[in-house]
Amino acid sequence: MIASINTTSLAFHESVYAATLRAIRNATPPVSLHEPMIGVREKQALEDCIDSGYVSSVGQYVEKFERRLVEIHRCRHAVAVNSGTSALQTALLVLGVSPGDEVFVPALSFVATANAVAYLGAIPHFVDCEPGTLGMNVEVLADTLKRVASSVKNGLVNKETGRRIAAVIPVHIFGHPMEIETLIKVCSQYDIPVIEDAAEALGSCYRGRPLGTFGRIGVLSFNGNKIVTTGGGGAIITDDDAFMERARHLSTTAKVPHSWEYRHDQVGYNFRMPNLNAALGYAQLERLEEFVERKRVLAERYREVFNDVAGVQFVTEPADARSNYWLNALIIDDSDLEKRNALLAYLHDQGILARPIWHLLADLPMYRSCPRSALDSAQRIERSLVNLPSSAFLAGK
Repeated sequence: MIASINTTSLAFHESVYAATLRAIRNATPPVSLHEPMIGVREKQALEDCIDSGYVSSVGQYVEKFERRLVEIHRCRHAVAVNSGTSALQTALLVLGVSPGDEVFVPALSFVATANAVAYLGAIPHFVDCEPGTLGMNVEVLADTLKRVASSVKNGLVNKETGRRIAAVIPVHIFGHPMEIETLIKVCSQYDIPVIEDAAEALGSCYRGRPLGTFGRIGVLSFNGNKIVTTGGGGAIITDDDAFMERARHLSTTAKVPHSWEYRHDQVGYNFRMPNLNAALGYAQLERLEEFVERKRVLAERYREVFNDVAGVQFVTEPADARSNYWLNALIIDDSDLEKRNALLAYLHDQGILARPIWHLLADLPMYRSCPRSALDSAQRIERSLVNLPSSAFLAGK
C-alpha cells in the first residue's frame, strides 16, 4: 500500500514537472518564480538620473513616472511612494481610518494588506475568498454587512464589536480581477469607501477599465518581483483632488511648501519614492504592454499543457477580464497540505522554484483574535495552490 501511494505520487509529480518544462520551453534550472526584465533603456534612464545629481525624492523622473501612471490608468492623479505597503497605509490615512476602526480585508492576501490596517491601530475583519477569482467573496461580505452593520449618528458600526466600519480593501490576487463592480455596489449601499489593492494587477483590466480605478483610491506596487519594478516602490491613484493633495502631503513628511524653510504642520511620513527608483520604473512602464503580452503567452502555454495533466487545474482569468497573469497558479484537485508540500519539494529538487500561496492572514499569530467570516474556500485554496515560474522572459524561450 505504501509503495503504491509513493509510486502514484511520483507519477503525479513527474507529470506536473514535465508539463511545467514544456510551458517554459525547457529553461535551464534553477528557474525562479519571478525575475524582472531590465534592459538597455532602463540602464540609460538610471545613468541619466545619476548624472542629473537628483537621486532622492526630488527630480524629473518622479514626476514623469506619476504622469505615465495617470495615462495608463486614465485617472486624474498618481502619487509615487516607496512601497505598496506605504501606499496602502497612506490611503487609509487619507480616508481617515483611526485607531479602533474596523476594515474589511480578504483572508487570502499578502500580509501587507492587513499590516497597513494594523499600523494605524485599526482592526482587520477577514472575509473568505471566491474560488473562481481568488478575490474577496462579495456575497460573504454582503451577508456579513447585512448581519452586523448598523447606522449611527457618526457613521456605520459593527454592532457585534462596537467598532466603526471604516473601509473595505479588495485585492486582485495574482493580477486576476475580483468581482469589483459588484463589491462597489455593495459598499455604496452602506457608504463604505473602497481602497482597491491592485498591487499585483498593473496592466490588468475589467471590461476594458484598468484595475485600481474602481474604488475611491487605488494602490499599486513596484517591488522587485512585480510585472514592472522600481526596485521597491508603490503608488496611490485617484480621481479625487483632495485625496491626492492629502496623500502627497502626508507622504512627504507633511512638509509645508516653501523655498527654503523646513516646516511641518502635522505628523507625516517619509514615504516618497526616490528619483532613482522612479527612473527605473519610468523606463519599465514604457514596456508594460510588452510584459503583459509575454506573460499572457506564457499563461496560455501553461493552460494548454495542464489540460492533459490529471488532478490539477490552471487558474485562468475571469470572464470580461484581461489579466496580467502576474503569477501563474495551479490548483491541486485534492485540498491536501501534505500533497501540496510534497509537490513543492519535488519541484524544488528539480530546480523549479515554485511556491505555495501565503498563509491565511487570519491564522497569523498577530491576527488570530480578529473578527472573520467562515473561511472554508480560503482554507481549501491555501492547502492546494502552487505558483509556477512566471517571469516575462520565459515567454521568449
